[in-house]
Amino acid sequence: MKLVTFQCRGHRSIGKVEGQQIVDLPASDRTLPNTMLALLQGGPALLDRAREIRVADAVTYPLADVSLDAPVPNPSKFLAIGMNYRRHVEEAKAAGLQVPDSQVWFNKQVSCVNGPFDPVHMPKVSDKLDYEAELGVVIGRRCRHVSEADAASVIAGYVVCNDVSVRDWQMRSPTMMLGKSFNTHGPFGPWLVTPDEIADPHALQMRMLINGECRQEVSTGEMIFNVWQQIAYLSTVMTLEPGDVIATGTPSGVGAAHKPPRFLNVGDVMRVEIDGLGHIENVVVAEPF
Repeated sequence: MKLVTFQCRGHRSIGKVEGQQIVDLPASDRTLPNTMLALLQGGPALLDRAREIRVADAVTYPLADVSLDAPVPNPSKFLAIGMNYRRHVEEAKAAGLQVPDSQVWFNKQVSCVNGPFDPVHMPKVSDKLDYEAELGVVIGRRCRHVSEADAASVIAGYVVCNDVSVRDWQMRSPTMMLGKSFNTHGPFGPWLVTPDEIADPHALQMRMLINGECRQEVSTGEMIFNVWQQIAYLSTVMTLEPGDVIATGTPSGVGAAHKPPRFLNVGDVMRVEIDGLGHIENVVVAEPF
């Protein structure tokens, strides 16, 4: 099932994609909530109810007529792992960065969340804007101390992410948080794909195109720490909540690693594609205020 948060004709709701139609879930079944967070918090019973709605009996909108928001517009956490593909680690070492042996985590403040096709701001304070194609994982139930063997059971689904980064602000602090958290710098979507549609999240081809030029391409199987290991590690420290977003790392080919660097400019179009999940596409615009 592909779940979306959408807007159409002044109406905002959640739905599921069926071909070229979006089924408006709460309009089709009034027992369902009208936000993605509430749907995920309702657990498997609500998801099963959403899955059972037939298009013939539902309130629908043409996919072409709607505007898609981030599938979970208001996650409580947006966490991202750094240095999780070997060739990207080699890029970092070549740039003189120290790379620890353990998982490297940072927080993207949730105010950075952006829609899958919405503009991304070029900050007024920097011209070092960079891109990072990533597979995203959305947590489906409240959990703590999850084993690697059980990690798949806490996942609500998968999304396409772009961990947009402001490199000079990232390097000002060892935590990287500021350079990862500018407004609009967390686009993801276009929909939340439930695990039953993804046979193996570690066998997906992922690519980043800038103005049609492929800058990054990798199989998610090349992660150093896989999705299960990431969830086990994070849940050792903190309680994960329904709707929390985890960005699982970017491969080599980021703009900062080129010689000379190839940072983004106003007007550039970033397109992240992951086979089986779809794509997101965001144009860089000048920060409006």
